[in-house]
Amino acid sequence: MFKIMIIEDDLTIARTISEHLSQWGYDATCVTEFHNVADQVLRAEPQLVLLDIALPFYNGFHWCSEIRKFSKVPIIFISSASDNMNIVMAMNMGGDDFIAKPFDLHVLTAKVGALLRRTYSFQGQVSVLEHNGVVLNLNDATLTYQNHKIELTKNDFKIVQLLMENAGRVVSRDEMMQRLWESDQFIDDNTLTVNITRLRKKLAEAGLEQWIVTKKGLGYLVE
Repeated sequence: MFKIMIIEDDLTIARTISEHLSQWGYDATCVTEFHNVADQVLRAEPQLVLLDIALPFYNGFHWCSEIRKFSKVPIIFISSASDNMNIVMAMNMGGDDFIAKPFDLHVLTAKVGALLRRTYSFQGQVSVLEHNGVVLNLNDATLTYQNHKIELTKNDFKIVQLLMENAGRVVSRDEMMQRLWESDQFIDDNTLTVNITRLRKKLAEAGLEQWIVTKKGLGYLVE
């Protein structure tokens, strides 16, 4: 699960953002003490930071500069001070994007997802795959969705990984069986059906009843 730190002193806004991102499967936390924001980022090790400009004690530009001394974590500025000078300053201090208040929460979520994909999905060693709030951890073979953590068997993991790597595209049964058993030997077609059925039961218990879609005569996909 991607961990997102929200550095926003308006607690109503911060909680609203946190609750919305949590609905999309992110682990969102809000900073409530603003004396030393950089230390909190260092300890929490988030995968993305949402940072307001107008903060108590020191502004967002200062904290962005401090964070950049020890971390390359993606930073999105969120601020009503959205004139060109502030946007340029945010980028020069090390910010990766800027969203002007007031903003649509769905637009914010889309930008968060896009920046996470650019930052983590295309690096040499990918440790997680994410699609529509579902996060697959490639290191420990677990699937997370809305605070539900699903332990996957070896075959579960291979199925989910293949589908997420090809999100939006139908994966044929032959392709899936080749990935699962990595052999040209004949495998009973019913064996794949049994594996898919067992996996779907686990997913349904976490609220993902229709996550794997069957395309009759073609294969499976996640949309």
